[in-house]
Amino acid sequence: MMTKHKIYTMSFASVYPHYINKAERKGRTKEEVDEIIRWHTGYSQEELEAEIEKKTEFETFFEQAPELNPSRKAIKGVICGVRVEDIEEPIMQEIRYLDKMVDELAKGKKMEKILRA
Repeated sequence: MMTKHKIYTMSFASVYPHYINKAERKGRTKEEVDEIIRWHTGYSQEELEAEIEKKTEFETFFEQAPELNPSRKAIKGVICGVRVEDIEEPIMQEIRYLDKMVDELAKGKKMEKILRA
């Protein structure tokens, strides 16, 4: 059996502040980051805050997401040198989708485009 990638066992709460910092450095807000996460996962704001509070592992965070948005499959492009649409491991792909959307937010993209509206 292959060992899990380190990020799977990291708590979502440990990475979340980095998403916020990345967005805020570029003049975006925590609220926008939360909106992206809620859109992607189907968590309500209260559920999202509870997962952060519980320090849920990344893998569990996505496995237990109420409803992964079907439109997330429209997310294309490169993050960390890898095309997100080509990632075969489902949890890693979800993590990279989120990375990509936060990256787009930090680059000044409009929310409608980020949320594939």
